[in-house]
Amino acid sequence: MTKEELLALGINEETAQTIVDNYAASYVEKSVLEAEQSKVTDLTQQLTDRDTQLTELQNQAAGNTDLQAQITALQEQNANEKASYEQTLKQKDYDYALSNALRDAKAKNPKAVQALLNTEAITLDGDKLIGLSEQLETLRKSDDYLFVPDGLKGGTPPLGSGGQSQTLTKAEFAKKSYETRMDLISKNPNLLQELK
Repeated sequence: MTKEELLALGINEETAQTIVDNYAASYVEKSVLEAEQSKVTDLTQQLTDRDTQLTELQNQAAGNTDLQAQITALQEQNANEKASYEQTLKQKDYDYALSNALRDAKAKNPKAVQALLNTEAITLDGDKLIGLSEQLETLRKSDDYLFVPDGLKGGTPPLGSGGQSQTLTKAEFAKKSYETRMDLISKNPNLLQELK
């Protein structure tokens, strides 16, 4: 989502910029993704072609034991490289899925939350991470400060003289202590909108 789209939804400019900055690193353009997928397809085809060529060469060199040994060594090397490449792709898919899942779980700092997870107990099955939800529930109970709360819960907005809402300027709000500001916001969730 672009900053302009966020602003159109009614989010203030500072918050929209923060959202764009925080999530820009995890966003991949469709054209970049397609280019990378094309590279993977091409490299896979090259590996298949190379294996086929080595098999044909091995058949042609039936009487030469030195050449046969070299071909066998190359085939083993190709198999090892292919396995390593596939493992790297699986790890990237896993990391991407975990990063998205932590973002969706509203982790304030996904890297910090990931450090607290037992990632060896989490497996990727298709697009689903198995074993993650249980760990996230445990973390939410023990360390809820790591996650963005689901919604603000507050009471009646503070009233001034005569039952009217207090009028507060941005400057006055900024001078208040952090605890006081949080208390005012919890009592009046619309306060930040009113201060614009």
